[in-house]
Amino acid sequence: MQADPCRVTLTELKNNCSNCNLRDLCMPVGLKPAELEQLDQLVSARRRVHKGEHLFRTGDSFHSMYAVKTGTFKTVINNADGSEQVIGFQMTGEILGLDGLGAGQHMCDAVALEDSEVCNIPYDSLDDLSQQFHTLQMHFHRIMGREIVKDQSVMLLLGSMRAEQRLAAFLVNLSERQKARGFSSRDMVLRMTREEMGSYLGLKIETVSRTLSKLQKDALIRIEQKNLSILDTAGLQALATGRLH
Repeated sequence: MQADPCRVTLTELKNNCSNCNLRDLCMPVGLKPAELEQLDQLVSARRRVHKGEHLFRTGDSFHSMYAVKTGTFKTVINNADGSEQVIGFQMTGEILGLDGLGAGQHMCDAVALEDSEVCNIPYDSLDDLSQQFHTLQMHFHRIMGREIVKDQSVMLLLGSMRAEQRLAAFLVNLSERQKARGFSSRDMVLRMTREEMGSYLGLKIETVSRTLSKLQKDALIRIEQKNLSILDTAGLQALATGRLH
């Protein structure tokens, strides 16, 4: 029988997802081997999404959560005037699709910013397993808690912060998320456009470009097109928190 190219063994999941939040689902501490095997069967399907393609759209029925195996996504809502509002960026190791939990349908679009791959996690099956395995249930609740905290952080970001603070806080956040996944905390590739960054931060594209130039002039960052390096992490953090003016 020919092997299924989307089928991933538990060993492969352990090796490939060691720096990914998916380990919270496929490798929770305390599960027995037989229980891990059931979970392995649940998260084994993968889906490739090419740059510019939708993973899901507003109004689609909610069936699955998606763990970003590789790549980057943006989540957006479409305004009545046809404009697009970016509400989040998701990178390798993060979860997409939780917006559909409440109403049973997705409340936003998820679009790949580069060629990406996700692990498909059917929600009903995950919910059934989490009822059986208390450890898995606790991990699932922790994931939802992280999403709530992230949303609250965005509200704070868009509150009373000046443009420089907003952009600095955004870059610090990206840096910390990369570091948590075993990547460089100083060097990154900005997969989103200046316009998309502005939409997310509540800033005009001209303001984003001007502020990035100022951060570079102040020797906090170095940026060349999409490649960005943080030169002064402490200084950028101070600016983000209002301790540097």
